[in-house]
Amino acid sequence: MYRKILVALENSRADQSLLPHVTRLAKQLGSELLLVHVADGWVARNFNQLKLTESEEMKADREYLEGAAVTLRAHGLTVTTQLALGDPPGEILKTAAAEHCDLIAMTSHGHRLIGDIIYGSTINEVRHKATIPVLLVRAEDR
Repeated sequence: MYRKILVALENSRADQSLLPHVTRLAKQLGSELLLVHVADGWVARNFNQLKLTESEEMKADREYLEGAAVTLRAHGLTVTTQLALGDPPGEILKTAAAEHCDLIAMTSHGHRLIGDIIYGSTINEVRHKATIPVLLVRAEDR
């Protein structure tokens, strides 16, 4: 059913709510996981245009992705990683299409109005523009 699942990671505690769900789902279905984080700082957004060197934030994000992949591989899963740069919703959708993903999995924080304005609304744009199913897992308050 879902051969390849794009797992949108934030590099935050919210990921700890999402990863157990996608781990179980991937094991049950024999799915491959593609872990994606979108770096959206100034350097990331201007990286290619200005021929910049990778920022410390981008290096930390890449290390975080690989660490998560190592943990999932230890559970017997097939996992690849991709650090995307720029606008999170656009990059998530573009990567899902380019990598032929069947499902996008991401966390929801339950923001409303002011929270969406302050924190952005990646989920809203992804869920409205995605052509594949989107699995939302509520981030636990810890």
